[in-house]
Amino acid sequence: MKMIKKTTRTSPGQVLLFSMILLLFFGGSSCGNQSGEKIEKQVSGFLNKSTVDDTEGLELEGVNALLISPKNPRPGEVFHILATGGKSILKAQIIVSGGSGSTESRKSRNGNGLPYWKIDEFVAGSEAKYEVRLLIDNKKVKSLTFAITSRPSLQGSKVIWQNELTWGAETEALYSAWINALFYDADESASWTSLHSVMQNSERNFLYNHLSLDEDNPAGKTKIIMQPDCADNPFCLRAYFAWKLGLPFGYHECDRGALGRNPKTGRWITNDSPSSKTNPVLAFNSFLRRVMDGVHSGTARTALRDENSDYYPVSLTRYALRPGVVFADPYGHTLTLVKWIPQSGSKPGTLLSVDAQPDGTVAIKRFWKGNFLFTTTGVIGEPGFKAFRPIIRKGGQSILLSNSEISSESELSGFSLQQKGLSGDSFYHTMDRNINPKPLDPEIALLDLIQALYEQLMVRISSVNVGENYMKIHPGAIIPMPSSAAGVFQTGGQWEDFSTPNRDLRLLIAMDAVLDFPDKVVRSPEDFKMPILQSHEKVKKNLDALLSRKLSELSITYTRTNGSEQKLTIADILQRREAFEMGYNPNDGIEIRWGAPENSEERSTCHRRVPPGQMKTMQSVRTWFNKRLHPPT
Repeated sequence: MKMIKKTTRTSPGQVLLFSMILLLFFGGSSCGNQSGEKIEKQVSGFLNKSTVDDTEGLELEGVNALLISPKNPRPGEVFHILATGGKSILKAQIIVSGGSGSTESRKSRNGNGLPYWKIDEFVAGSEAKYEVRLLIDNKKVKSLTFAITSRPSLQGSKVIWQNELTWGAETEALYSAWINALFYDADESASWTSLHSVMQNSERNFLYNHLSLDEDNPAGKTKIIMQPDCADNPFCLRAYFAWKLGLPFGYHECDRGALGRNPKTGRWITNDSPSSKTNPVLAFNSFLRRVMDGVHSGTARTALRDENSDYYPVSLTRYALRPGVVFADPYGHTLTLVKWIPQSGSKPGTLLSVDAQPDGTVAIKRFWKGNFLFTTTGVIGEPGFKAFRPIIRKGGQSILLSNSEISSESELSGFSLQQKGLSGDSFYHTMDRNINPKPLDPEIALLDLIQALYEQLMVRISSVNVGENYMKIHPGAIIPMPSSAAGVFQTGGQWEDFSTPNRDLRLLIAMDAVLDFPDKVVRSPEDFKMPILQSHEKVKKNLDALLSRKLSELSITYTRTNGSEQKLTIADILQRREAFEMGYNPNDGIEIRWGAPENSEERSTCHRRVPPGQMKTMQSVRTWFNKRLHPPT
């Protein structure tokens, strides 16, 4: 997709202003990490690829693409057509003609994003060839043909699936639109027990039973099974879309790297691999299990310049950070972007993502420091926002696009080294300006931050309960604990399923961000819409008062060992934050995991403690939590 300006002109003063903003956005050091891009090119890029929804005078010219699902509708069957493009797609017409005449849309829904999309619903007519035309201002901008047929769907293949299309601007736009539509109405309270339960919602999933194999029917005899962890989740989404459309897909075997050495890729495994399964659904399920066994946290943290990798780095702009782009944090967690909610009036903007946990649950997470950790120092590999490297077909073979080839495709999210060596402060500042391009009222920003912390605590209730439920079913069980700090944060088996060290470290960082916010406003008043008639000290005093009040108003409730409910305000929890440095072990009772003080009434119902050997390990690991640092993993 491309960005174009309307007829408004930019004055020299505006160019200077944008140049200053760029320096603020990217910092003096980051410019040197962008493959020699010049400042004037960055100014032009900022003008043309900034926050589209909030920048007056800019309009998105998107890639027009069409997709029909099911692939070959049967007579009388409901089918849908997805169209992508720029803002004008929202008013576009989708016309289906052929056979017994034209077919009118029964209902329609739209998506405001990058790209914009429109989904219309139809009922299939008689068996025949049909044409779909996408009309904008009564002008045809895209068309395709398809068949309505009662013939059986595709049969098995000697490979996992056959390649019928290739990745390019149109298929990438369709992938982004599909991801956005899949989670379009979901907010931060949304979660699912598995990824396949998302796909089994026919209202949510445009590709539901796309192959007419009953593959997404939850009551079907042979259906898709997808239960990824965080590293697998982006690959499962990409593989599912590729399988449905007949697109090439692959993943690399990869080591985990070490300090001073980035994870390195090895053998590339693709859907061209032979399959012993004749049923296409079983073949896909079997391949997906192989993908999930082969992909891990190091896969997403290969070197940014590595062209033999599954991902490539993108720039930190609204244009590049489209639904489907993946965030690889420095310590192994991955999230997939799904939706931008623009800043409007006094309401802050939001960037939403989806992730998966070791227990298989899938949930929506917002972008903020508590969920998206970023640093480039003292970590293994090179983290950041990355897109899947497109795979094309050439000479009957699947080929990965190189970095230069990606950069030459203006309608793709271009290859960028902006994040290489970027400091955490610069990263978060840049993202904050993308999400909220206009300065926020500091009180509104604080309330939004408190809400994000509250949502993170609500997620922790579920995470802790998973371990607690296991212990109730297996009384007297001891879950083995790794003996090293790195092992505590990165492992498998029951410890990974039921412990929460990574999540609790993020929670502690989130607590710090909330408590520090009044001081942050004083340190960087230029980032906020400061009251004209108030001093910075007065603003801070008001924020401190607001913070104290809201922390006492919001509360969570957990169930103690004896079945009684324990209410804790966020203020209570923040007073206990040192206890959360030791609250991640599922062998401890739930009261200890929520920081109940020693000898308190709350703790009197707790009858489970970690073994002495594990306590010794926890004491040695505590320094990482205390310093808010993650051991290299």
